[in-house]
Amino acid sequence: MHLTPREVDKLISFTTGEVARRRRASGLTPNHDEMSNGLSNPATFPPNRHMTEATIPMKAIVVTDQAVGTAGMTLVERPEPQAAINDVVVQVHASGFVPTELAWPSTWTDRLDRDRTPSIPGHELAGVVSALGYGTTGLSVGQRVFGLTDWSRDGTLAEYVAVEARNLAPLPGDLDFTVGASLPISGLAAWQGLFEHGRLQAGQSVLVHGAAGAVGSMVTQLAREVGAYVIGTGRAADRQTVLDFGAHVFVDLENDVLEDVGGVHLVFDVIGGDIGKRSAGLIRAGGTLVSIVGPPEARPADGLAVDFVVASDRAQLSQIVQRVRDGRLRTNIGNVSTLDDAVAAFNPTARRKGKTIIRVRP
Repeated sequence: MHLTPREVDKLISFTTGEVARRRRASGLTPNHDEMSNGLSNPATFPPNRHMTEATIPMKAIVVTDQAVGTAGMTLVERPEPQAAINDVVVQVHASGFVPTELAWPSTWTDRLDRDRTPSIPGHELAGVVSALGYGTTGLSVGQRVFGLTDWSRDGTLAEYVAVEARNLAPLPGDLDFTVGASLPISGLAAWQGLFEHGRLQAGQSVLVHGAAGAVGSMVTQLAREVGAYVIGTGRAADRQTVLDFGAHVFVDLENDVLEDVGGVHLVFDVIGGDIGKRSAGLIRAGGTLVSIVGPPEARPADGLAVDFVVASDRAQLSQIVQRVRDGRLRTNIGNVSTLDDAVAAFNPTARRKGKTIIRVRP
């Protein structure tokens, strides 16, 4: 017997995600029979394209105007996302946000350069898988996860987000969601900048700019762990924080002379501008200037200059989270706010230390 695609669709009434979504909308949870019948496993057929259901709204922060920055953030209701092929939908418990992402083209346009506003910012998350897309493997409904979403898709400052499963890693049950959401960008930027691009080795020296910040503090700790000599920079008020995170020496960028540092094997630059240009002259022969704030304006005379965009990597996320669990890495969380108060949290009246995390669910 041969079935038409329409007949196949009629035989398949729900996918895993659609069951979960409908039960969630009605206040129900998956029952034992559904779980034993394999509904926690990846879908084996495409979703029913002919099925319709009432739109389920969710809270989300959106931006529409690049010129006004974080002041243009608005809390609205948006439709919950659907899982595409190889996606999962995650119920977001905590979200991270990098203010500079409002200057990134991917926040405002898709990969074909088409306007995608109003867009939902935020790309770091920790939460629970609530639905699986067609063909998704490696994760299951109800699993705790954390990770990094695609730059060109709606992000994590929302109650739910759709993300490729490969961009997520399991979040151990003994770690809070707030901790999980603080790790992806800071941890991956530090790991990839030091070891993939900077090729840091034991016994080498590394100059870490902004060492009291979310990324800089991760760089400092990882560099110290592998046996590097770490020089951390920042403002005078950051001195003790930088030393507490493991730097051997602190340089006050407002009062000390940067060039007195001497030659170093690696500079990790999160500042750019004049500091980045002056840092190029500190690179030893064969060393590397690594930047996460765009292409360096000056290059080392006898070394490499690298700028890179952080890429999600499940294995690296697992390495990072294990170090947090066993105490080798400490997070650098500053303010924790609710989604309802997120707009105010991202528009502070005074400078705040550490990373701001939005706790989406209590």
